[in-house]
Amino acid sequence: MSGRSAAGLILIVASLPRSLVNFRGPLLRAMRALGWAVEAAAPASGQDRESSAQLAAMDVSMHDVPLSRTGMNPFNDVRYLWALIRLMRSRKPSVVLAYTMKPVIFGLMAAAIAGVSRRYALITGVGYAFTGEATGKRRLARSMAQLLYRHSLRHANKLFFQNPDDLALFRQLKLFPASVPAIVVNGSGIDLDAFPSAPLPTGKVRFLMVARLLSAKGVREYASAAARILEKHEDVEFGLVGGTDSNPDAIPLERVEAWQAAGTLTWHGEVAEVRPFLAQSHVFVLPSYREGTPRSVLEAMAMGRPIITTDAPGCRETVTDGVNGFLVPVGSVEPLADAMERFIARPELIGQFGAQSRNLAETKYDVRKVNAQMVREMELD
Repeated sequence: MSGRSAAGLILIVASLPRSLVNFRGPLLRAMRALGWAVEAAAPASGQDRESSAQLAAMDVSMHDVPLSRTGMNPFNDVRYLWALIRLMRSRKPSVVLAYTMKPVIFGLMAAAIAGVSRRYALITGVGYAFTGEATGKRRLARSMAQLLYRHSLRHANKLFFQNPDDLALFRQLKLFPASVPAIVVNGSGIDLDAFPSAPLPTGKVRFLMVARLLSAKGVREYASAAARILEKHEDVEFGLVGGTDSNPDAIPLERVEAWQAAGTLTWHGEVAEVRPFLAQSHVFVLPSYREGTPRSVLEAMAMGRPIITTDAPGCRETVTDGVNGFLVPVGSVEPLADAMERFIARPELIGQFGAQSRNLAETKYDVRKVNAQMVREMELD
């Protein structure tokens, strides 16, 4: 376990060990640099040995907790809550920071019950429950999420949101009391040194999408737009990087394989290292229905790639339309294909827009700036 420090102990409650490395690594290092001991709670940490080893190298200890990320079984959730309470009573952290839905809901509840005095939550997006039409299973998930958020968020000392639309939605739904301060930060930020600007490849124009295989990410629209483009252009390629998911919104694997068999796109599956795929692409595409702030877009921007994304919460903040990319309507295919066509017809825009993407990543999304704001707002310095 991490040793105690003069500053105290921070416990991070997360949904996946690898997200602690990929999305929170610079923040964890910033906390350690300020003299805090840092530990983390996430499920299946014993199975993800690579992430656990990377966290250990940062001097961050892992605690395995029984979280079912997408299930709605109340017995599993109570078991998760109780595991967090026991952990917090045992480790006695000075600060708890939770992110993603279930860790936020049950992490804040557990912290309040365990007597942790400083409790923070980072809302990284609204997820399945709040996207799409509220019918059937999604309607039940939305009702339960709202009920649980109202109960848990009142225990927070401060809330962090990754875009103003999510903050506005939570306020509109009265998911947290007015007495709880709420701050908007520029996503998770991006490590500009880890994602340096890369020269554009030669040859045919290559579009790339990186996302989990979920309908709400716009994967179907991407494939449909690709099919339209390929009817007119042979010298264009479409790549898709991302793994399958247990989410009810997941796209069947057979559908993705059918797109690949038809020559519409090349699916690379889930990859440990996305930079080589970004380096071999010309234009990055994410037709998502809603995001917190999409990390995949920030990575592409940092590497100097123009962006096509939707005029949707979390996505629209990353693009100045006609400057570093194009914004298209949510759920659209024809406007998405038209945006792709503009880069094919005017390939000089790729380099121009890509340079603007890198500039925006440097000025707005530098992870050091984002983390400095969070550290300051949590009064850790």
